[in-house]
Amino acid sequence: MSSLSKPASHADLHGTNLYRVAIVGASTLKGKEIAEVLKDRNFPAVDVRLLDDDESLGRLEALGDEMSFIQIIRTEQFERVDFTFFASDQQSTRATWKAARDLGNTIVDLSFALEDEAGAVIRSPWIEREAGQPMPPELQPAPVVTAHPAATVLALLSLRSAKAGKVQRFVATVYEPASEHGQKGMDELHEQTINLLSFQELPKNVFDAQVAFNMLARYGPRSAPALDSVSQRILKHYKLVAPAGVGPSLLVVQAPIFHGHAFSVYIEMEKAVALGDFAQVLTGDHIVLARGAEDVPNNVSAAGQGDILVSLARDANHENGVWLWAATDNLRLSALTAVECAETMTASRPRGQIQ
Repeated sequence: MSSLSKPASHADLHGTNLYRVAIVGASTLKGKEIAEVLKDRNFPAVDVRLLDDDESLGRLEALGDEMSFIQIIRTEQFERVDFTFFASDQQSTRATWKAARDLGNTIVDLSFALEDEAGAVIRSPWIEREAGQPMPPELQPAPVVTAHPAATVLALLSLRSAKAGKVQRFVATVYEPASEHGQKGMDELHEQTINLLSFQELPKNVFDAQVAFNMLARYGPRSAPALDSVSQRILKHYKLVAPAGVGPSLLVVQAPIFHGHAFSVYIEMEKAVALGDFAQVLTGDHIVLARGAEDVPNNVSAAGQGDILVSLARDANHENGVWLWAATDNLRLSALTAVECAETMTASRPRGQIQ
């Protein structure tokens, strides 16, 4: 039986480093990704509770090599739990997170619902390690909100680029996938694509605009959140996780793609830097550089990858300018950030003392 689902009594866990975990929004795209990352990273969980709303109640989901039922979100489901990941929508997170907190759960929020709560911390372990500033453990940790995946990508590219010399200008366009709006966003893009090809009316409940075969710098007025607010969140999280990085000029564009972020980044250095030297400083943990034209990153090749795929080229008009084209799996990066945050906080949980 896998370590993700094996039941264990309090006595079984005494003197061990094993933890109980809950995933709120277990049927969502992020929730499923969290379960997968917990397994891939061998997170020491003996019990993972899959929780969601009424629509998903009783659904079977894979947990490692086994199947588990999704259960309804109830206060008692947070009893004797160490870490709770909130991967559902913001409304669900706001409605239930305090119940988990009051029962002693350590909160990791992927929905961004808690980013303005008192004491909440925006975190990206990748950037903390890159900057040499790991987050110290807290005896009673506040809610942790995972940094927006695009903020993590831009911050890592910025910090690595600065190792090649002084960065004078950092301009980025982020191509947003439908999966950032969850399954509903994916479904609407799919339905719009089919309906356009069959000359039928387009559903616009999520984006309030045509996304299929289109590029948008703004959603329709009834869409929430607005695309401008996504841009603001990325910039906010970037500044919080990488205050030493050069602040980017940012444009977020909704692309007609289902999954995976793509990035067009222009970096202008104070002095010209050889592309080979620039590639050398970029290469390292979490960044994989393209070796040739056939390896140029795209959102399809990035799917399922835990790294940022990058290619670079000299700007044709400015010898100090370098273009980066990057792609990453937005859901995988969000889940990795969340699970790594939990891993760094295991020190604040009593070993083998699950309530």
